Amino acid sequence: MKVAADPDPSLVSQPDMEPEAAKDKDSFRNYTSGPLLDRVFATYKLMHTWQTVDFVRRKHAQFGGFSYKRMTVMEAVDMLDGLVDESDPDVDFPNSFHAFQTAEGIRKAHPDKDWFHLVGLLHDLGKVLALAGEPQWAVVGDTFPVGCRPQASVVFRDCTFQDNPDLQDPLYSTELGMYQPHCGLENVLMSWGHDGEAGWGRGRRGPSGAAPLGARGDPPSPTEYMYRMMKFNKFALPPEAFYIIRFHSFYPWHKFGDYQQLCNEQDLAMLPWVQEFNKFDLYTKSSSLPDVAALRPYYQGLVDKYCPGILCW
Repeated sequence: MKVAADPDPSLVSQPDMEPEAAKDKDSFRNYTSGPLLDRVFATYKLMHTWQTVDFVRRKHAQFGGFSYKRMTVMEAVDMLDGLVDESDPDVDFPNSFHAFQTAEGIRKAHPDKDWFHLVGLLHDLGKVLALAGEPQWAVVGDTFPVGCRPQASVVFRDCTFQDNPDLQDPLYSTELGMYQPHCGLENVLMSWGHDGEAGWGRGRRGPSGAAPLGARGDPPSPTEYMYRMMKFNKFALPPEAFYIIRFHSFYPWHKFGDYQQLCNEQDLAMLPWVQEFNKFDLYTKSSSLPDVAALRPYYQGLVDKYCPGILCW
């Protein structure tokens, strides 16, 4: 089912929450009104102007070596105390609280899946890039494929892409753009952000639109920042965890069913996990903030189990 109207109604059920924390689901992701709308629109306008194929490739080169900082997962969580996401129309408090809210929502609904609890804590840690001097439009917000025409459900699509140079390109401005049909999201170049972007190479078409680049032994595809960081540091998590981290911000796909022309069987098999995670990423947001000090020992134990030590970021 595809929905193209804002505000964004849920396609999945809202998780159980305490009455004082519950919020009408139609009031989440409201991009038509609200006290934060001007800030949110300005962030997306910059994002949709400057997120291009060339920009994303340059960001891979800049951050692909994981030489920004060495720190533990919990130190990264603490850094998010200093970040308020300027693309989020729902909350105006530091992102560290959102990490614990998401994790606790998952823990309540899935008590037997401790790895899933940890994904809730980890999912936005890539936003530390905003504290490394990156502008928020290059870190936060919904992700979308670059190198092809934005589809209907991309936030503010009709009024923010006018100055994006890629949309003047005869290849990049088509529905498939530089990709082969059903090449798989792992081979799609996503906008740069805290999740990063998926691999690029095997699913891309050459300048003539004929053969896919990568078919002639090109180097392996680079992958998104947070996903690659987890792989680089050998996080002992199941494949579902890595997939959720990769694509949880790709709302046009997992929420609205757009970009099906790029998906393969693996994407469709993993989609239910991303949608299940989305319930907690979105609907656990509340001005009733968690007691982080009380929760910290439990999550420190999960970090020690699945991703211990000093990590390269």
